[in-house]
Amino acid sequence: MIVDLDLPRVRRARAGTDTDVGLEAALRDRVDGEVRFDAGSRAAYSTDASNYREVPIGVVVPRTVDDAEAAVAVCHEHGVPILSRGGGTNLAGSTTNTAVVLDWTKYCHRLVSLDVEARTAVVEPGAALDPLNDQLAAHGLGVGPKPSTHASCSIGGMIGNNSCGSTAQAYGKMADSVRRLEILTYDGLRCWVGPTSDEEYERILAAGGRRAELYRGMRALRDRHAEEIRARYPDIPRRVSGYNLDALLPEQGFDVAKALVGSESTLVTVLQAEIELFPTRSASALVVLGYPDVVAAASDVPAVVAHGPSALEGIDSRLVELERNESLADEAIAELPRGESWLMAQFSGDDQDAVDRAARGLVDELRRRDDPPSAKVLDQPLSEQQLWEAREAGLGATAYPPLSSQTHPGWEDAAVAPDRLGDYLRDYLDLLSRHGLGETAVYGHFGQGCVHCRIPFDLGTAGGVTDFRAFLVEAAQLAASYGGSLSGEHGDGQARGELLPIMFGERIVEAFGELKALFDPGEKMNPGKVVHPRRLDTDLRQGSDHRPWEPETFFDYPDDSHRFSSAVSRCVGIGHCRGHESGVMCPSYRATREEEHSTRGRSRVLFEMMRGEVITDGWRSTEVRDALDLCLACKGCRSDCPVDVDMATYKAEFLSHHYAGRAWRRPLAHWSMGWLPLWARLATRAAPVARLVNRTTATPGLSRLVKKAGGVAPQREIPSFAEERFVTWFARRTPQVPAEPHPRGRVLLWPDTFTDAFHPAIARAAVTVLEAAGFQVTVPDAEVCCGLTWISTGQLPVAQRVLRRTLEVLRPQLRDGTPILVLEPSCAAVFRSDLPELLHGDEDAHRLAAQTYTLAELLQAEAPDWRPATRLDRRAVAQPHCHQHAVLGTDADQAVAARAGVDLEVLDAGCCGLAGNFGFEDGHYDVSMACAEDKLLPILRDTDPETLVIADGYSCRTQIEQSDVGRTPVHLAEVLAAAVRGYPPRGERPERDLTRRAS
Repeated sequence: MIVDLDLPRVRRARAGTDTDVGLEAALRDRVDGEVRFDAGSRAAYSTDASNYREVPIGVVVPRTVDDAEAAVAVCHEHGVPILSRGGGTNLAGSTTNTAVVLDWTKYCHRLVSLDVEARTAVVEPGAALDPLNDQLAAHGLGVGPKPSTHASCSIGGMIGNNSCGSTAQAYGKMADSVRRLEILTYDGLRCWVGPTSDEEYERILAAGGRRAELYRGMRALRDRHAEEIRARYPDIPRRVSGYNLDALLPEQGFDVAKALVGSESTLVTVLQAEIELFPTRSASALVVLGYPDVVAAASDVPAVVAHGPSALEGIDSRLVELERNESLADEAIAELPRGESWLMAQFSGDDQDAVDRAARGLVDELRRRDDPPSAKVLDQPLSEQQLWEAREAGLGATAYPPLSSQTHPGWEDAAVAPDRLGDYLRDYLDLLSRHGLGETAVYGHFGQGCVHCRIPFDLGTAGGVTDFRAFLVEAAQLAASYGGSLSGEHGDGQARGELLPIMFGERIVEAFGELKALFDPGEKMNPGKVVHPRRLDTDLRQGSDHRPWEPETFFDYPDDSHRFSSAVSRCVGIGHCRGHESGVMCPSYRATREEEHSTRGRSRVLFEMMRGEVITDGWRSTEVRDALDLCLACKGCRSDCPVDVDMATYKAEFLSHHYAGRAWRRPLAHWSMGWLPLWARLATRAAPVARLVNRTTATPGLSRLVKKAGGVAPQREIPSFAEERFVTWFARRTPQVPAEPHPRGRVLLWPDTFTDAFHPAIARAAVTVLEAAGFQVTVPDAEVCCGLTWISTGQLPVAQRVLRRTLEVLRPQLRDGTPILVLEPSCAAVFRSDLPELLHGDEDAHRLAAQTYTLAELLQAEAPDWRPATRLDRRAVAQPHCHQHAVLGTDADQAVAARAGVDLEVLDAGCCGLAGNFGFEDGHYDVSMACAEDKLLPILRDTDPETLVIADGYSCRTQIEQSDVGRTPVHLAEVLAAAVRGYPPRGERPERDLTRRAS
């Protein structure tokens, strides 16, 4: 379910030149797609995953490939450049330019046709790799190359870059998978291209026209440079640099499609691709070999390759150390054998016994050496997957190393012949050391001689940029001296285009220029990349001229030098937030497929706000406000983003300043839901008041008025207030007298607004559990609040006042170390993450963060031996609150549920879509439900009615209850309380029965 929005920024016109205005009008008139020239859209596409930044003229999101053809025609008529962009994850600057950007990924992602017998498919360029492979999996087929960005990279982008990934060991580069391409030239020629026999060549010439001109020109170019091509093109697995002129040679079948693969949108626009598919393999085994250093590991590559692994990757101790520090892959790291660097050799096939024999054969041969590497064979899918995920996490782990400078791409993926990799790496590491860049992780596709590393270049000073340039020149010379390629995966773009003469020589580079002139004589196709490139040390996103605005902020950003500008610059652009498979991030992108509504897109918009050139009105920017409007503040990016972007915090910061001094401009929902703790307190002062409020909000006519006055979506039901708050019940109850003094000591049960005023039965259940487990339960002796609703609506001065008062009330418990049990995950997450940053330096704030527990965490830490009286013997699924996923974790929940005889599966179903106030706000309902329909609701519809549904988060419970799945989710406290009381829940609606008994 994809929401097609009439976004505010689509309706805004950008003040620009007459040419821009005329171009925009023509595109709107002739393109059945989305045309965007506003500052927010241009900001979102101003950079990719590289060091470079060029603000586009505008953005076109075509609905069909025919729309893209119309857009190119309009750009041709106006003489403006164009840039085809896929997932926008390029590391060489290939997908950033002052051009009209074509973004294919929202609509043009269809699997057009599939021939299972021939193992081919025709695909549109915007198809993301993982979702495409999901479609193909039913037929036992898949795309061969698999870059580490497989969750978000597109087929068009893979063709543009000639992508590879770890599976290229078995399947080759993208050029090896492409059979035919449907292309469009800047001047309007649209045709299919592929291998060209002499007979077809003659037919094309006989037909005449622009196509005949191109083919005649390519044949003549090839014939002039054939011997130079054969001599200068390195015969290595990972030659990605330059144009594929070798594909035009007679012995290669004059294959025009393969010649255009890797041309980075500088020659043609790809409209469709026919690609070869490969059978998926059901059996696998992973051999991990440990070596004393990375040079030793690289030197052993030829011996390992001789055994025919389907993938062979290398990682060094620096990468492992960084991942361990970030807790990115602890379980996978534990699987590594002894060593300081490792080779990961994957063996795949259809017969597990044969695969295991191949893996053991490698190990047995190596063990016969005098000084063999350490070795471990993994044949369990989960262990293998965890190690591969650790390898794929390399970029995120190395981007912000602790106690070191930020790292950058630049010399990201050079490749040499695999049998020369050890010697090359020895010299390369020496080069890094001589330039003072030695603390650099080295890893990559060692089986094909390709090395990845991010380097701590100083790009913020003139001297640093000079050193950056000098290093790249020397690195290019080194790779060329080994007969290598400047790029083994990510293309040339602006990062390496200027260096191509070092690798190919002047004559081949002249031939590249001839091919460019043949297809694009006016240099309007992604100009300044590959051919006639812009200097590699210009257009730097954070170069020596970068001087961002540094405003005072409410949050402290301790991990970003206490600077908001540094925080919003964290994004390195790899687009993990644009995935569709697992985790929470980014629900609004999954619902809209909009770059501006991804974590990366919002980061770019905020970056441009701080730069002040495209977005010039700072905190008052409506472009930034609109980009943040659909951010659910789910905090999924805080855990799922490889570099820990925290968009929920950035949104709260921005909104607080955006509306400062003009509170009347705030949305009505900021007053109704932002101040919910106050309204809840007033509505639950007494049972008659609560009943009156509930009748009012349930009466159709009055309910509509209340929703309109509060900015609530008309489709939403307003939840009912409890007639008796938990704190009122707790004050009047008679505590059970234990047989002996409370052996576990005291615990303070936090009365959050959602539990206290809406679902007090949960807190009562928690009291039952805690007292049964031997705790003395207390509650605060004054009204308290965590400030969550004020934080999420960007009312940070109020939140700070509320939190300071809370710390005063809790001072005795904070001084004596009393555990603070918080039943609502979003409130617990405030204490763990938001509070220490909003009140940075307040020791009580840090104490509260350390003393905050969820129920499962408390029972695991303080009552590890406790078991309830009864085993429920039930199966359950749990939808974790996004803030719990991001900040708190769910490791303890399964273990504690098991104590009550509950087999708990924690769902990987993404965000429920309600996300506190977000799903209630008018204008957000469709996106909210699209998020729920992405995974959660379909899973619950297929869940056995006898299975318990657990959702500790109030938002999650409410979203499920207000859907059509017919389930009433419960809190873990209610499940444990039922086990304490000794009656297993039964009936057609197990959750309802459980809730009633637990109350």
